Amino acid sequence: MRREQTLEEISDGKLYDSNDMVKADSHNCEGCCDCCQGMGDSVILDPFDVHRLSIGLKKPAEQLLQECLELGVSDGNILPHLRMTGAAEQCVFLNQEGRCSIHAIRPGFCRLFPLGRFYEDGGFKYILQVHECPKTNRSKIKVKKWIDTPDLKNYERFINDWHYFLLDVQEVLYNSQDSDLIRNLNLFVVNRFYFKPYDQDQDFYPQFYARLKEGKELLALA
Repeated sequence: MRREQTLEEISDGKLYDSNDMVKADSHNCEGCCDCCQGMGDSVILDPFDVHRLSIGLKKPAEQLLQECLELGVSDGNILPHLRMTGAAEQCVFLNQEGRCSIHAIRPGFCRLFPLGRFYEDGGFKYILQVHECPKTNRSKIKVKKWIDTPDLKNYERFINDWHYFLLDVQEVLYNSQDSDLIRNLNLFVVNRFYFKPYDQDQDFYPQFYARLKEGKELLALA
């Protein structure tokens, strides 16, 4: 997602790597669930998020979309995000005790919070967002421990490549006057990267990169 604010406005001004210590540990949140409410359509999911949810909940992506996800427009791209429900607009996966019912398979956005990513020069660094989490007694924790994602090196590569691919898609969407091209490109991204199942007996990343190659070839023809 594109940001209009400066780094200094949204963070402590520092850039972090996965092995750095950062003051993000909220001690299991201790009853707070503010970040699981009122998020609107901002909890955008990447293909690995949906794949992980599909495996963990034993439901295909189409069923997830019917029950707990929604499609929305983000910077021109049509992408899935977590559904918010009720008067409090709380995450559909927040239980009656105010706890995450899918914590082990929670999306990358949730794993990262209150951290964010600062993309620059074809890569990214982590940042600590200073206005997002109300907890004031956070302690230091290593970034990679906080994110709690296996095979972090390949995950970070995937996150980076997916981000810059979406930027390339956005350039076509913003600059094209061809409504059929815009519709077909958005359909390709949603169907190819999210709804077409990934083989659960195979590593996710090679399958993703095969699809990414197709996507880049399609962009080259746009």
